[in-house]
Amino acid sequence: MNAIADEKYVRLTTFTKDGRRKESPVWIVALDDGVVGFTTDLDSWKAKRIRNTPKVELAPSTMRGKVTDGAPTVTGTARLVTGAEFEPVMAATKAKYGFQMTMVQVVGRVRGLFGRGTEEEEGGVIVTLD
Repeated sequence: MNAIADEKYVRLTTFTKDGRRKESPVWIVALDDGVVGFTTDLDSWKAKRIRNTPKVELAPSTMRGKVTDGAPTVTGTARLVTGAEFEPVMAATKAKYGFQMTMVQVVGRVRGLFGRGTEEEEGGVIVTLD
């Protein structure tokens, strides 16, 4: 397993169609050897950028996305997943983040009750590390 999966937060760097870097903090979980994942709304900007350019970078960070001093950056190829492919990502996220993940889900459901949630299917991202 890659050490990046041991981190609580990582800064995900995705790329726009014209090559500009866009960064955001995400939780990260280990899946199989050389594969990590995280959950995301499938209509998020990061998901849209991954659809266009699957190359990503991951670096250990704070919950606000500030990279840890001297931390290495790893690269990989991301793909969006739903359904059966998403289930291992969600299971690993629930196992690692526990109550925090439960709270994220509750907030999402409450937002949905007020018409502020998404009708999109739950999904995530799987990154095969280089």
